[in-house]
Amino acid sequence: MVSVAPLDPGSFVVAASFLAGDPAFALGDGTVVVLTGTGEKRIEAHAGGLLAAARTLSGDAFVTGGDDGRVCRVSPDGTTETLAELPRKWIDLVACGPQGAVGFAVGRTAYVTTGEGPLREFPQTRAVGGIAFAPKGLRIAIARYDGATLAFVNASGAAQELEWKGAHTGASFSPDGKYLVTTMQENALHGWRLSDAQDMRMTGYPSKVKSMSWSARGRYLATSGANAAICWPFFGKNGPMGQQPLQLGTRSDQIITQVACHPGEEVVAIGYQDGMVLLARFEDGQEVLLRRPGEGAVSSLCWDAGGMRLVYGTEAGEAGVVSL
Repeated sequence: MVSVAPLDPGSFVVAASFLAGDPAFALGDGTVVVLTGTGEKRIEAHAGGLLAAARTLSGDAFVTGGDDGRVCRVSPDGTTETLAELPRKWIDLVACGPQGAVGFAVGRTAYVTTGEGPLREFPQTRAVGGIAFAPKGLRIAIARYDGATLAFVNASGAAQELEWKGAHTGASFSPDGKYLVTTMQENALHGWRLSDAQDMRMTGYPSKVKSMSWSARGRYLATSGANAAICWPFFGKNGPMGQQPLQLGTRSDQIITQVACHPGEEVVAIGYQDGMVLLARFEDGQEVLLRRPGEGAVSSLCWDAGGMRLVYGTEAGEAGVVSL
C-alpha cells in the first residue's frame, strides 16, 4: 500500500530529506521547511537564494550554501549557525562528512571546516566541480578539470592526483571506499579503483548525469541522465568494466533526473523530468508507481532511515511524502 501526502513549499526544491525523522525541504528562496508533528515550520536560512544543501551524516540538520556567501547549519528546531562566511561569493557546492566535517567550494578552492581551528583550504588549478568525503577517515575527493584530487583533511603532505581529461562536475565514493566515481561535463562517468588508480569509463548517456546513488550493499551505482536508471555493477574486482549495466524504469519519452537507492533493500526510487516517481527492483526490474507526473522535473529524492518513507521535490516547487 502506497500513500502520498502532497505539499506546496512554494519554491524550487534544492534538497528534500528527513531531519531528526521529520520531512524537510531546503528551498531556492533561502528557506528551510520542516514538517513537524504540530505543523509546518519555516526557517530563514539565507537572505538571498539558497544554492546548495546536504544533510549531516547524523541526520539532524541541513548544511546549506547561499548567494550571501554563508555556509549554514540549519537545525529543525529553527537554530541557524553560520559555519563559514566568504563575503560576495556564491556557495553552490556543499558536502557533509564524518565527525561533523563540512566541505564547500568557491571557484578554484575547496574548503573544509571541522568546527575546530581555521578553515582548511585545498586550492586547485581549475574550478572545483564537486566534493565528496570518504566513508572512513577525514579524506576528501575534489572533482576538478582533468581529474580529481584526494587529500586528508587533518594531515599534511602531498595530495593524490587522479587524472582524466575533461571537466569533472561531481564525485562519489563507493560505500566500501574502494572506488571513486565522478560525473563529467560530457555525458559520461569516470571512475578509479583506488588501490591502483585503474581507470573505469562509463559512457552512452544521452544527457548529463546529475544524480548518483549506491545500492544498500554497494553492489550497484544507480545514475540519472537517460530514459532508464542506468545501474552499473560494482561486485566484480574490475568494477563495471566488462559488464553491462542494468536499465530500470525505462520510459521512451522522459529523461531521469534523480535516483535514490533504498537504505536496506535492493530497490531504487527514480524521479523523472515530468515529475513522476517510480520504485524499481534490481533483481527483476519490477516497478511500483509512487507518484504520477506533475509540475517540474524531480530535483531531489531521499529515504528516511527505516526505508518506509520517501520525500521528493521538484523544480516547480512541488513536494511530498510517500509512505510505503
